[in-house]
Amino acid sequence: MSGETDALRSWRRIRTVVLMLIDGASWTIALVFAAIFRYELAIKNVHWGPLLAVCAITVVLQLIAGWVLYLYRGRHTVGSFHEARSLLIVLLIVGALVGIPVLVAGTLFGVPRSTVIVALPFAFVLMGAARYLARVRRETRSRPSGEAERTIVVGAGYLAQHLIPQMLTDPSSRYVPVAVLDDDAGKRNLVIHGVRVRGTLGDLIPVARATRATTVVLAIARADSALIRQISDLARTLDLRVKTVPALSEALEGRTQMADLHDVSIEDLIGRHPVDTEISSIAGYLEGKRVLVTGAGGSIGSVLCREVSKFGPAELIMLDRDESGLQVAQISLYGNGLLQGDDTVLLDIRDRDALIDLFAKRRPDVVFHAAALKHLPMLEAYPDEAWKTNVVGTLNVLDAARGAGVTTFINISTDKAADPSSILGRSKRLAEQLTASAAAETGRKYLSVRFGNVLGSRGSLVPTFAALLAAGRPLTVTDPEVTRFFMTIPEACQLVVQAGGIGRPGEVLVLDMGEPIRIVDIAQRMIEMSGAASEIVFTGLRPGEKMHEVLFSSAEGDSRPFHPKISHTTAEPLAAAGIGPEAWYVNGAREPIDHPAAGTQGAAR
Repeated sequence: MSGETDALRSWRRIRTVVLMLIDGASWTIALVFAAIFRYELAIKNVHWGPLLAVCAITVVLQLIAGWVLYLYRGRHTVGSFHEARSLLIVLLIVGALVGIPVLVAGTLFGVPRSTVIVALPFAFVLMGAARYLARVRRETRSRPSGEAERTIVVGAGYLAQHLIPQMLTDPSSRYVPVAVLDDDAGKRNLVIHGVRVRGTLGDLIPVARATRATTVVLAIARADSALIRQISDLARTLDLRVKTVPALSEALEGRTQMADLHDVSIEDLIGRHPVDTEISSIAGYLEGKRVLVTGAGGSIGSVLCREVSKFGPAELIMLDRDESGLQVAQISLYGNGLLQGDDTVLLDIRDRDALIDLFAKRRPDVVFHAAALKHLPMLEAYPDEAWKTNVVGTLNVLDAARGAGVTTFINISTDKAADPSSILGRSKRLAEQLTASAAAETGRKYLSVRFGNVLGSRGSLVPTFAALLAAGRPLTVTDPEVTRFFMTIPEACQLVVQAGGIGRPGEVLVLDMGEPIRIVDIAQRMIEMSGAASEIVFTGLRPGEKMHEVLFSSAEGDSRPFHPKISHTTAEPLAAAGIGPEAWYVNGAREPIDHPAAGTQGAAR
């Protein structure tokens, strides 16, 4: 390792010396040429003594100024735009220091007054050309091997201008760009690092044939699913592989590099154009506060903890009854799973006394309530469990929060709470109403956030289909026409954080989730992407399921006072005293389940 370091230092010293020699020679050649040019190529008229003295002074000043301004101290990559800018600044300084005296008194010593003025641009061209040739030589030597995949880049914007040079100058790159496509007519003549824009997206097939490309890279920031599907469908006709660049947030957080291309995922194909929730402008309510997250070991809860941690809370308390989930959350957040300290709390929200005791001791300022049971068919079979966790458990957390003086409480709900037809939807609707009641009693910011289906969350559609495909089993879909709303986990968590900033007491916030997507379309896409021979089996709607979910109940309004993509509605307050047998029905039928707190345990009928 020390040998490599010494070699690198030696190479840098040699490079510095070479640059100094080139710049000195460039000034000398430029000044001599300018003097000869001034005498109309009559070399015999040149006063060589004074001219060489000016050359020597200029070269010394160039080296001193270049060293002081870090031109020769490795600040810039050789041949880069930033080095060219620094070089020009040094030349202007040196030109002024030498040129002004020569302009004033040069003729007294036999040096033409215009010598430095004429020489300066010529010297800049010589120095710049030498650096450019060095850069070309370096990039030519570091081009990808002949085994690299011939690649078409879709998109000629900032990402492409960053990605294409990386592909061309990294010897380990697996991709070599051969063409660029962009639908912007203003870019039809654009050339990026030697790679030409050869048409629009509609020209993908003929361009791929002409260039013998095997891969397509989508280099468009925040590309929506419709565009990704279009590219995937076109690429499939020629058996082209489709890659996308990682999200900028992942690169900035160090989880990946911008050049780490990955295959198009089902989330890319069925997701939507991400909604800009502008959380940085409203998350100041978290800074320096004690924040508690229930259900912190779950898919949403763990990502929510990471999101909250970005805003500098004084303390982050992760609560869950699943010790393994807490360990995973701690690893993702802190890089260890020691499960020591006060940041993780093993507790069930059904345990009212333990919750109240915890809140009284830790005194959280903000609570995100993500703990819940969420699988619709399971809760249809075991409605008491939905009651005890989603309703009574939420009431316990609300009571503990009120007693501890929590100022902001965000309850995570579901679109199934809108005109509920299932046990899950009914339980989450009651949780929304209880939260609204707590807001009415305290006047504090107690509110709910309503989600659609969350892509990639534990036990959700995509992981379930992936597991079935891996096992060689058919994909089960309830009905060919059934649709659902979808959103990503980061998008869901950002909405929760923003809710605490723009939501008002008793409100329910709903993200605009675009158009619903047919489940059968997702199943077909996943089968195509996997290459498996699986089939789709239709099982019929299960008890409590809707053919199409809605985001709002029939009596709810849709107001968007702060953000065009976030709707505000209200839930009718329901005090805890009002929750009894009449509030809890199986599948909407008037068959009550006894209130567990009353000492009886109901069962599904």
